[in-house]
Amino acid sequence: DKKAIGLFFTAKKLKRIRKNARQPAKSPVVAGDVEEEEKDCIPGPKNKERGLESWLRISFRTRHLMQDLRMLMSHSKADTKMDRKEKLFVINEVCEMKNCNKCIYFEDLYMWLSNSRHGPSVKFLVQNIYTSAELKMTGNCLQGSRPLLSFHPAFNELPHYTLLKELLIQIFSTPRYHPKSQPFVDHVFTFTILDNRIWFRSFEIMEEDAAVVEIGPRFVLNLIRIFQGSFGGPTLYENPHYQSPPNTHRHIVRSITAVKYREKQQVKDVQKLRKKEPKTILPHDPTADVFVTPAEEKPPKVDLKARKKRIYKRQRKIKQKMNSGNTK
Repeated sequence: DKKAIGLFFTAKKLKRIRKNARQPAKSPVVAGDVEEEEKDCIPGPKNKERGLESWLRISFRTRHLMQDLRMLMSHSKADTKMDRKEKLFVINEVCEMKNCNKCIYFEDLYMWLSNSRHGPSVKFLVQNIYTSAELKMTGNCLQGSRPLLSFHPAFNELPHYTLLKELLIQIFSTPRYHPKSQPFVDHVFTFTILDNRIWFRSFEIMEEDAAVVEIGPRFVLNLIRIFQGSFGGPTLYENPHYQSPPNTHRHIVRSITAVKYREKQQVKDVQKLRKKEPKTILPHDPTADVFVTPAEEKPPKVDLKARKKRIYKRQRKIKQKMNSGNTK
């Protein structure tokens, strides 16, 4: 059987050789033209740079946000949910295994943006999340298209914003000649700085009049820290305006409820003291009755029912007397 299989493969090779021998040889000019055409057709070396997305203990809204980002970013690749016991440095190993250079990591309310090889990495607090399904907008961009990135002028004013701008460009922009990208542009990502936060919006470019229509998602990034390494290392920048939202929110809610309770208790105490105080009787002011006019005396009301009863009793008595006289 083994010999027969070997002969079968050799016979196939002989057939290929004969076919190639029958075909006429191409002239060098034609071959050169073909090479030039191939050079024109092939845009360049394929860029297989990828962005990894992973998550840990996220809510349903954050999960839908991550799915929207995956749909908008054709060069992204998702990973499985991480274990709580694992440290963040494990993500760098996962990026090496998946051949990814950049990473977006969601952890509860927080989002990490990292350059997985050498850093830097940034930690944000994600606020005011609205997914594409929640917004229900009319726009709809094609899958795999390349986005345009629009940045607020304030990104060029401060050094930490310029670093964030470069990191956002490397993560959200589709790499050139990426195999999963399409050669057209039909949507825009805008990053605006307002109230010490970065506001993200996604718009579709309309073909008719070049107008833009928002398609979602939308969210706000509140900067916490910038680290030199990937998911760690020395701190390059710390946001002085940032406050831990869960703890501060709970503290504010508790303080508001405590203030309301104290106010109610104070009102009750004041009411008790007023009840215990003796009532002060003010002297009568003679001028208080100057403009008081006496009310007109109304005639007493006649009770019609009682009157009818009286008349009925009288008539009954008269009838009884008349009957008694007739019998005698």
